[in-house]
Amino acid sequence: MKLIEKIKESTAFIRTKTKVTPQVGLILGSGLGVLAEEIENAVKIPYGDIPHFPVSTVAGHKGQLVIGDLSGKKVIAMQGRFHFYEGYDLKDVTFPVRVMKALGVKQIIVTNAAGGVNTSFEPGDLMIIEDHINLMFRNPLIGPNEEAFGVRFPDMSEAYSKHLIQKAKEVGDKLKINLKQGRYMGLTGPTYETPSEVKMIRQLGADAVGMSTVPEVIVARHASMEVLGISCITNMAAGILPKPLSHDEVIETTNLVQEKFLSLIRQIVEEIE
Repeated sequence: MKLIEKIKESTAFIRTKTKVTPQVGLILGSGLGVLAEEIENAVKIPYGDIPHFPVSTVAGHKGQLVIGDLSGKKVIAMQGRFHFYEGYDLKDVTFPVRVMKALGVKQIIVTNAAGGVNTSFEPGDLMIIEDHINLMFRNPLIGPNEEAFGVRFPDMSEAYSKHLIQKAKEVGDKLKINLKQGRYMGLTGPTYETPSEVKMIRQLGADAVGMSTVPEVIVARHASMEVLGISCITNMAAGILPKPLSHDEVIETTNLVQEKFLSLIRQIVEEIE
């Protein structure tokens, strides 16, 4: 079955569950899915119920779509995402982004848990992603291009919307949240990076590193959606501090910054035009 037909079937199924036409899409990373609990008049649809949707297998990812109202906007949230390291093809990883577009989403906020490479960062910092580096060495647009989705060679000179970045900075100032700003590097995982790899990543110009986000942003831009990216710095990358890395630490840190994260995203959604 062609991708466009799968999208139509998924979209049709979701529309049997809700009449909401969402404007803003939210992709919630490890430990950050609590934001979906803030959505009012919510319709929750497990991924396993939606035709052609993958299923999230990672701790900290609840695995459902949540559609409803947040800060005066109609939103659709992925409470948990999919990753290449789970064994999914990148077209499966990014499939929900295509469905969001088909449902009416114009702006998408992509969040993730990331390791801090910039040594001025600390665990618990929130970083606005100003650009990314794709070191996954893979691209979800490889293969035949469907003109209905977007152009064959999409421009990525503004992968992350300058307008939304400025809005996020203004919200951060208003809420007195000291937001960092920097470049995110995407790797495949699932291993954390070695200290030598972290040195390379820093030399290549990244401030934070993770195992997601890049494929979804590529597809969102291919679909002409405005993108805002926010990383929660959950730990310092390998070799910066003398301790091993673990997913438990990621979840623990996101729990500690929940209120700051929630207030930031709620306010950004409210002020999006």
